[in-house]
Amino acid sequence: MNQVIIPIKAKAKDKRRGASKGRASDPKALAEVRSLLGAQPRRRDLLIEHLHKIQDSYGHISAAHLVALAREMKLAAAEVYEVATFYHHFDVVKEGETPPPALTVRVCDSLTCELSGANELLLGLKRALGEGVRVLPAPCVGRCEQAPVAVVGQNPVAQATVDKVRQLVAGEKTKCATGKYKTYANYRNEGGYAIAAECLAGKRTPNAVINAMEHSGLRGLGGAGFPAGRKWKIVRAEPAPRVMAVNIDEGEPGTFKDRYYLERDPHRFLEGLIIAAWAVQISEVYIYLRDEYAGCRAILEREIKALQKDPPCPIPPIHLRRGAGAYICGEESAMVESIEGKRGMPRLRPPYLAQVGLFGYPTLEHNMETLYWVRDIVEKGGDWFASHGRNGRQGLRSFSVSGRVNKPGVHLAPAGITVKELIAEYCGGMLPGHRFYAYLPGGASGGILPATMGDIPLDFDTLNQYGCFIGSAAVIILSGKDRAAAAARNVMKFFADESCGQCTPCRVGTAKAGKLMQEPKWDQGLLEELSGAMADASICGLGQAAPNPIRSVMKYFPDEVK
Repeated sequence: MNQVIIPIKAKAKDKRRGASKGRASDPKALAEVRSLLGAQPRRRDLLIEHLHKIQDSYGHISAAHLVALAREMKLAAAEVYEVATFYHHFDVVKEGETPPPALTVRVCDSLTCELSGANELLLGLKRALGEGVRVLPAPCVGRCEQAPVAVVGQNPVAQATVDKVRQLVAGEKTKCATGKYKTYANYRNEGGYAIAAECLAGKRTPNAVINAMEHSGLRGLGGAGFPAGRKWKIVRAEPAPRVMAVNIDEGEPGTFKDRYYLERDPHRFLEGLIIAAWAVQISEVYIYLRDEYAGCRAILEREIKALQKDPPCPIPPIHLRRGAGAYICGEESAMVESIEGKRGMPRLRPPYLAQVGLFGYPTLEHNMETLYWVRDIVEKGGDWFASHGRNGRQGLRSFSVSGRVNKPGVHLAPAGITVKELIAEYCGGMLPGHRFYAYLPGGASGGILPATMGDIPLDFDTLNQYGCFIGSAAVIILSGKDRAAAAARNVMKFFADESCGQCTPCRVGTAKAGKLMQEPKWDQGLLEELSGAMADASICGLGQAAPNPIRSVMKYFPDEVK
């Protein structure tokens, strides 16, 4: 069965305006913007891509460039301004304001990096680098196994120290290098894309492949855990054209599995993408990659180009889109809004993305790792994947483990493994001088449990009764030298900073909770009231899950906050 491609066209409500309104643009700025954009289309969905071009070239986005871009794209300047100012990685400079320094160094201050001395590193760098370099705290950059992490321009620094960063700044080493990985040629030589070619040649049927996916028990690995095969059936039943949106925003503190796989074997993911697109009859694919992953972006740009130049079989159009620093865009509908060139504001549902998604079309939304396993499941059968597991669970999980262990990193382990087994068998035990005290089983939003509850199988649905969840399997290990309350304060600050501000329970609740949690003795009644409001009334998962660490500490670590 051959791939059927139906060209995607913007629906009438998404058409660009006939002419820009408002301020006149500066001729010089307009010429510069036109030069940067070149022959690129001026479509609204490319607004964020075009903003990146200005930011990358000038180190900021001036008012003159913003107005010029608005004119070139036939948008209102206010419309462009509200998008640019929504994202952390765009520096919008108003008239009369001083642009930021040419170089920015970001220091990750999320939980694992804080445990490893990020606050001291931040202060040390501000003193050492002086006014010519901007030093900023940053939310999780997806390199928790390398904590503490700093990023010089776009160059990540593992186990960062003041001296390491200072040397890179002095040497103007601001680009992210890519390590050794399987190129397109390597992958094809090892038999890669053979399964996709069989599918597109009609040697397998979509129903057989979808049944294998269902039989495997594979669930969405971005955190929601919706059965992948069932999702394929739902979207395939919707009218064509259908699109796919791949979520590689991976902003959950403690999570770095997608980056790990992309840096090593990107074509296994791309082959899974092609198989999924064929089975569901997808017309076009959009990959949304977080901006912090500059190295992965370079790899994907290079390898998608190689794939398209010499395809092993018919493939759908694949578009790579760049995030701009917004955790909320990990939420599927906010990601879709961002791909469309808008602020990453979650949508009210229903309708769900499977019915009305990207550009208004039925959309198959997947995490990168979910697609990474498709080739193996189709090749080896659903039973192969389901045969793994412990404690009555099925499948494999890629655990992003960080914190007080000897071997932090991505550990592929059976679903249902306990955290004690994970630490002992895969992580080389606790660091010398550290005693296992507590753990976050699902990143910042998955709650916090004491070591005495370290025998719970780690999988979807096994942690819910304890007020926690596994999410994307980001496991952060705390020791007796840490405090759960301090960990909860760190993640609540993250939630408050990353709230999109659309709904009051999340916007106000996270900020208010963060202030209350600074007190040595928590007002538990008020915090529980806030938690209830956030969990019940927030639009999306950010606000709904934000109370988990608060409630965990009050329930399992009461002595820390009395």
